[in-house]
Amino acid sequence: MAYELNLHDLGEGLTEAEVIGWLVAVGEPVTAGQPIVEVETAKTTAEITAPRAGVLLHQGAAPGDTLVVGGLLAVIGDPAENWTPPSVTAAPEATGGATTGSPSADTVKAMPVVRKLATELGVDLASVTGTGPGGAITRQDVEAAAASGAETGGERLSATRRAISDHLTRSWSEIPHVTVWGPASAGALLAARSGGGPMEAWLAAAVIPLLGDHPDFNAGFDGSHLRRSAAVHLGFAVHTDAGLVVPVVRDAETRSHDELVAQIERLAVAAQDRTLTPTEVAGPTFTLSNVGAVGGGYGTPIIPHGTTAILSVGRARDEAVVVDGAVTVAPVFPLALSFDHRVIDGAAGAAFLNAVTDRIAGFGGDGP
Repeated sequence: MAYELNLHDLGEGLTEAEVIGWLVAVGEPVTAGQPIVEVETAKTTAEITAPRAGVLLHQGAAPGDTLVVGGLLAVIGDPAENWTPPSVTAAPEATGGATTGSPSADTVKAMPVVRKLATELGVDLASVTGTGPGGAITRQDVEAAAASGAETGGERLSATRRAISDHLTRSWSEIPHVTVWGPASAGALLAARSGGGPMEAWLAAAVIPLLGDHPDFNAGFDGSHLRRSAAVHLGFAVHTDAGLVVPVVRDAETRSHDELVAQIERLAVAAQDRTLTPTEVAGPTFTLSNVGAVGGGYGTPIIPHGTTAILSVGRARDEAVVVDGAVTVAPVFPLALSFDHRVIDGAAGAAFLNAVTDRIAGFGGDGP
């Protein structure tokens, strides 16, 4: 008997996934646990495996299609088994010589995934002539209609880019951001880092010990309850070809410097390779953004939704500074701290940034 495999929740309440490519063709045999299709969610890519042995009878979506959680992804059955998709009822024929107008989008033949694509591309299904079996509208019909003149408005965003857009819009619209800026003497930390390791690990070593004395910055807020975290689940921003990704080092306060370096290096590679697991991007309590890695300076970082603060660190540059009454040239980090003004006052924000500045300036060089 045919087994219908529906798209399951891949973690963190994700509601959809985009099919990247099929690893098995229709008609080919599969074994239980064999990867059959690669999908992309808002945060990672994943291979979906066959839940049973058999033959792949149906692919529920083509590469580039987006499926909602619960949507039909694949059908696996016996070699001699035939499986046909549920039919969509066509519009009733006119009777008694009455004339009919154009069909509505609700009465045309089209699978749910095709209807969703039409909605995304702004195509009116009632205006499309189907070339599929029985006049059904196919994905190719919708794409052709879009290319021939439908008002699509340019390039369609990837699943990752759409998720970034939604997340940042929600954060910016719901959280009253306040950003404070300041310079931090970079010489001591740069000297400590001369032995190597990602900058994020050294910045984390400077910041993590301070969060215990400033717990409101290592917290979650849902609009009514502030949840201070005893553990530091450190998010750090990684720029990838697909967009910004924030892996999370869990329990960062318990890790040695070498462990912190190893975790950050491993997660950064996984972010670039799109192999992060749902738990590796879940639940940061505080976030670092090293915009200095791409030459950035001062900025206004956006707070990850559900948290209360983010620290952005720009590239260290030589500046004229006053030391013991004399002007000298020294490397300086530009710091920018954004925090949620609903739960953190300006004075507390300034105090935390000053503490970060002082710790970076007096960095000991032996890690956390």
